[in-house]
Amino acid sequence: MEEDILYMKQALAEANKAYRQGEIPIGAVVVCRGKIIARSHNLTELLHDVTAHAEMQAITAAAEHLGGKYLTDCTLYVTVEPCVMCAGALGWSQISRIVYGTADEKRGYARFAPNALHPRTQVTSGVMAEECAELMQRFFKEKR
Repeated sequence: MEEDILYMKQALAEANKAYRQGEIPIGAVVVCRGKIIARSHNLTELLHDVTAHAEMQAITAAAEHLGGKYLTDCTLYVTVEPCVMCAGALGWSQISRIVYGTADEKRGYARFAPNALHPRTQVTSGVMAEECAELMQRFFKEKR
């Protein structure tokens, strides 16, 4: 659990970068064998690309780092539950584990596509959930 908190703090730092850039504040890191191999945050506004979610950016960077498309020895830490699109991509990547902070009741994969992940992917939810949710709530409150 301590390790999960350590890496979730890194994902939250990425989310704060997104927040400062006016992006929806979601951050992600990919850890492989105890080392962060990818860091990312939402870039949908900057890139004018609805697919530029933190998770998608992290998958691409991690695959590039590893030199292959499968993330079988990796863990994704992400501040918010992945959406259906990201869950599908994570399923194709065969990532070993996903750890997320706060649930996404409106667009999270667990509600709409609970079988999108690879069958062997382990999921841990609720790590630093309050901090992750607070950042999202602050962002949307300021937008209104």
